[in-house]
Amino acid sequence: MKSLFSIFLLTLFSVLVFSSCTEEKTSIESNFKGTWVLEKMNPLGDINYINDSTVYKLKLATGADNNEFSTNILNFSHPVKGTWKISNDSIVLAFTSPNVTPEVHGINVETDSVGNATVNYTNQGKIIAQANSEGVKFNQTPMAIKILAHDENVLNIYVLNVGTFEFKRETIEEAGFSFLSIARGILGMAFLLSVAYLFSANRKAIDWQLVWKGILFQVVIALLVLKAPLVEGIFTSISQGFVTLIGYTNEGINFVFGDFASGQIQPPLITFAFKVLPTIIFFSALMSLLYYWGILQKIVYAFAWIMKKFMRLSGAESLAAAGNVFLGQTESPLLVKPYLLGMTKSEMMCLMTGGMATIAGGVLASYIGYLGGDDPEAQVYFAKHLLTASVISAPAAIVAAKMLIPETEKINEDLTISKDKIGTNALEAISNGTTDGLKLAVNVGAMLIVFISLVALANGILSGVGSVGGINEWIAANTEYDDLSFEFILGYACAPIVWIMGVDSVDMVHVGELLGQKTILNEFYAYGTLGEKNAAGLMNEKSVVMSTYMLCGFANIASIGIQIGGIGALVPTRKGLLSQLGVKALIGGTIACLLTAVVVGMTM
Repeated sequence: MKSLFSIFLLTLFSVLVFSSCTEEKTSIESNFKGTWVLEKMNPLGDINYINDSTVYKLKLATGADNNEFSTNILNFSHPVKGTWKISNDSIVLAFTSPNVTPEVHGINVETDSVGNATVNYTNQGKIIAQANSEGVKFNQTPMAIKILAHDENVLNIYVLNVGTFEFKRETIEEAGFSFLSIARGILGMAFLLSVAYLFSANRKAIDWQLVWKGILFQVVIALLVLKAPLVEGIFTSISQGFVTLIGYTNEGINFVFGDFASGQIQPPLITFAFKVLPTIIFFSALMSLLYYWGILQKIVYAFAWIMKKFMRLSGAESLAAAGNVFLGQTESPLLVKPYLLGMTKSEMMCLMTGGMATIAGGVLASYIGYLGGDDPEAQVYFAKHLLTASVISAPAAIVAAKMLIPETEKINEDLTISKDKIGTNALEAISNGTTDGLKLAVNVGAMLIVFISLVALANGILSGVGSVGGINEWIAANTEYDDLSFEFILGYACAPIVWIMGVDSVDMVHVGELLGQKTILNEFYAYGTLGEKNAAGLMNEKSVVMSTYMLCGFANIASIGIQIGGIGALVPTRKGLLSQLGVKALIGGTIACLLTAVVVGMTM
């Protein structure tokens, strides 16, 4: 077993080193890659993109096989994706027009020497689409965009019959502090702490020294990870290694769902169910193995020791808070199982709030896929922020919990992790983790089916209501929404909250919508919406990053029942207390997630 453990550590170290040290192949395209934000347009006709509130972007990514792009600058109803290359003085985009459904005039079948058939669909003698064992593929239309000027930070282009576009490279990560961002952050913190104070069960007993230490702890970690080159480099390397690990799931996915001939997953199956959910199963098994070997416990103990010394917490709540950084809201309590029966009310509140304010390692990979798509650079970028969010949410959860239910009883300072194993050997641990991951993946998929369907039903009813009295027409004419909808209501209801947090006014309705979706539905649904808004260029980068932190937690209504059932199974005699604390834990978890977004927003 020790030899297996040594091999695993060596492999993981090699992955991290390889990921951080690998140099990209230089090419002409590498000089253009990145996200370009539209600054100015000189239109040939009546279209002028600058006059609306949409953030128009051109994203150019390079890869080993294909260079991919996405943009919302072309005059289509939806963002366009495809491949690109540099040819002479032009950027050549190849894509399938989202607005055009070509007529099929003829169909013919071709068979190769080994009997593989390809169906060709033609229009006026030209092949417009092909279907074979790998699925249906529409022929892409090339578009040459002339490059007028280009340097490290500027890209000017000319689109035939449309006009000239002047872009500036997006460099939000290099943004420094500003008086306005700090002032808005302080306002946001004051508001959130005031909400916690308002809902506190014992305002006089609040330990304000612990509160300020928790906030300081958050700010220091955020500054180190996002601004200190050495620490930021370490987190980036860890993120690159994490993304590399995610890539290994493709091997299993291709084997199970791939075509026998090509060994690759067929295009019709490249969906959420077959590409995202399997990562939950893989990482659940990996976490289970790390827990069996005792690796997670050692990392958790180190985090817990720091928080216990710095914030004067009990041993149990320190372990629980640190455990929530890596484990889910029903797995983390296993670390403090021996203490559950004797936990004070404040300690139990801290345990539950920590579960609401953080996410499990198993679902972290799914969120990276949601936000980063197939772009390795984007995956590393969001992986770094999601990992950072998991860490700095822990002290935020403690602050919120200790304000809502202050400690008034004597605490146990013992810092001993439970010795319970999740298997008799490594193989059983992997098996148990796989089974748990499968249950979680199926549960996530089922919840999304139900929630998305219910939202569609609600939108249908609301749209019908809005058709009376011209409500839909007014909304379409005066807002970014088409009619009365669930998203419209949540966006405007939560917009004031996120504005106080420091979100730009042009994006506050979008971010408010995400906050409402996460709280009422779940973070999976909200991250999906965030990914769509980001791809469509509807939000600026600061708002996207703040939303990433804001959504990084299980604080939603359904989690109340999950915690009562999960923790209650470990200590049945305390289900009454768990039920009593459920709503306050949801409030505390939400405050903690918002605090992390505020802290990060202050640095941008």
